[in-house]
Amino acid sequence: MSAQPRVKPALRFGQVVIGPPGSGKTTYCQGMQEFLTSLGRKVVVVNMDPANEGIPYSCAVDIAELVTLDDVMENLKLGPNGGLLYCMEYVEANLDWLESKLTQYSDCYFLFDCPGQVELYTHQSSVKNIFSQLAKWNFRLTAVHLVDSHYCADPAKFISVLCTSLSTMLHVELPHVNVLSKLDLIEQYGSLAFNLDFYTEVMDLTYLLDHLAADPFFKKFHHLNEKLAEVIQDYSLVSFVPLNVQDKDSMIQVLQAVDKANGYCFGDLEERNLQAMMSAAVGADFQFSSTLGVQERYVETSGKSVDEEMMEL
Repeated sequence: MSAQPRVKPALRFGQVVIGPPGSGKTTYCQGMQEFLTSLGRKVVVVNMDPANEGIPYSCAVDIAELVTLDDVMENLKLGPNGGLLYCMEYVEANLDWLESKLTQYSDCYFLFDCPGQVELYTHQSSVKNIFSQLAKWNFRLTAVHLVDSHYCADPAKFISVLCTSLSTMLHVELPHVNVLSKLDLIEQYGSLAFNLDFYTEVMDLTYLLDHLAADPFFKKFHHLNEKLAEVIQDYSLVSFVPLNVQDKDSMIQVLQAVDKANGYCFGDLEERNLQAMMSAAVGADFQFSSTLGVQERYVETSGKSVDEEMMEL
């Protein structure tokens, strides 16, 4: 008798949440889980980080049941970076375990909380191969790449973030949304040299190069920085969505970008819940003022800082 053809699983949507350590991935997963649940989506959060301890959200699938970073470091005498690479290679070699866990959940929206080691998304292939296998299992995913917004206050770091974001987009090969996280804390690291739209839309980077040229340390690297900026602008792929996870409007903006990227179409129930949530904005337990204050302070489109505008006045 011929073998029965394997039934293709139902289409499932979700997000793979990636980004450098400390960018707010776990906090984002917790906030997005609560937000989507309030909209009526059945949400499953999958912890893909073998070093993630003290998970604050309700975790349906935990990769720590398969492998943990502490065990790998202790038994194989590896450091944290090498240990994490080994962990993801181990997950790739045991995808049947992951599949058995995920098949328990149907008709759900998935959030994959991924490790923060940058090399996993720019050089090493294990995570990319895991994402590819998820696509074969009929997951339609969007990569949500979180970047700490305080990098905007330093032109050199911002250019570095742009290079990392571009490299990640090209390597991961998924629909991609870059997010500037912790927007409510951005002013703790100093005022921005330009308006906020300059950073989210990644406008003419020659203005940033001029700021770098004013620094004696970076002046000698002007030609290198110029070529890096040219690469970023030639690809013209990187842009950012600002996010304050405590701000309902900000969460909606990110969710709309993610849903557009992976083709998710919400039903009537979710639309009604969203409209009800927006109509009940007054008194809702979200912090609007901090985000609005940042956005209003940087609405100038002249390409000058607030201080420069004040000096001209």
